[in-house]
Amino acid sequence: MRKLFTALSFLLLHHPSFAEDERTGSAQEDTLHITLPGVWQKAEEHSRQVGISSKAAAAAAAEVQDARMERYPELGLKGTAEKASNIPIYENGLFSRPSQHEVIHTLYRAGADLYLNLYNGNKLNLKIAEDKVLHRLSLIRHEQTLSDIRYKAAALYLDLQRSLIFRALIIADIADQEKQLKEIKALYKNGTVLRSDVLRVELDLSRRRMSLVTIENDILIATQKLNILIGEPDDRILQPALPQGQQDEQKPYEDFLAEALQHSFPYHISAQHTALSKLQLRQAKANLRPKLGLYGDFYYANPQIFLYPYNPYWYSLGVAGLKASFPLSALYHNTHKVRAARLAFEQEEEAHKDAADRVRQQVKEAFLRYREALVQIQVAEVNAAQAEENARIIKNTYFRQASLITDLLDADIQVLQTRFELAAARIMAQDKYYLLQNTTGVL
Repeated sequence: MRKLFTALSFLLLHHPSFAEDERTGSAQEDTLHITLPGVWQKAEEHSRQVGISSKAAAAAAAEVQDARMERYPELGLKGTAEKASNIPIYENGLFSRPSQHEVIHTLYRAGADLYLNLYNGNKLNLKIAEDKVLHRLSLIRHEQTLSDIRYKAAALYLDLQRSLIFRALIIADIADQEKQLKEIKALYKNGTVLRSDVLRVELDLSRRRMSLVTIENDILIATQKLNILIGEPDDRILQPALPQGQQDEQKPYEDFLAEALQHSFPYHISAQHTALSKLQLRQAKANLRPKLGLYGDFYYANPQIFLYPYNPYWYSLGVAGLKASFPLSALYHNTHKVRAARLAFEQEEEAHKDAADRVRQQVKEAFLRYREALVQIQVAEVNAAQAEENARIIKNTYFRQASLITDLLDADIQVLQTRFELAAARIMAQDKYYLLQNTTGVL
């Protein structure tokens, strides 16, 4: 099987659409040689989902800074300019002509005020802590988006690799079948075999060519999907690197599980939701606490109507003090809010335990599927070797008139099928490995 894989690699290297060849200069310029790390980098740069999650994380960071700014005092400037009319005085009743009492008609006022929150039931600190949790949550989701994009890119990349390998395999097989068809036609001319044998081989060869058309379309579809993900034009020809050997990760399941509980995105998202629910419970309890603040007010005004007698001159006044309040209505309004917040917190605790259970199940499944893929490679290697040996025997017996054409065609089909299965098993093992890494949160 090593010889088969080496021959396949050589064929891929020299195939027109998988490696460099003697194509025209324009076609070569349109071909993008790319590795899987290169696909990951370009996918992260051009993915809209990554951009959305990145902006969400930046917005959450700004919310934390905004909450911290609430520690600073509230300052305000204000001013008024007013015109007042005389005061009519109705000495003889409302229906008599009033006399006019002269007043100062133009009034000006300009000043500033201040309020500094000294204590508000610790709500500000809880709000800052809540925004920090939301920021951590957005960062975890951003990392999860990156991991999902990497796995999606890896799956598309491997799909393209598999289709290219299939094309190389079936092209080589078609060439072998065409050579074999010539040999059978020569036997037919000599009267050794029947015309039906030639027709059966030609029909089988036609089916292989149709399969090649299907594979060509699979390559175009996989190429477009990958181009869209990495921000390239739809028609850009992609040339992946040669397939590597499978990642034979020998770590036991317990190590993967410990890694998942440390890095798994759903598990840590659930933990942040639990922390957020706990903070919301504390915020509900804080509604029953007093509020204390420092305030100040300073202004210039004209005319002076603060003290009697009034006069048309500028004056200034500054006031500072402490303001305290206690929400008595919270004694009965807040009872059900606290109860609802406590139940929500308990719900999140149960959800976090459920998330841990799901992480264990997903890691176990991904681990077993990966091990299964490694075993499948070994089985596929044995099957391919047996199919080739069987085809060699059947071919020798057929040309010695000891077996039927149906036996020869079945043997050839089994060879092609087992080669497909071996290539698919190798690619599947790579896919399951990246899925395992994505599940554990380390992709």
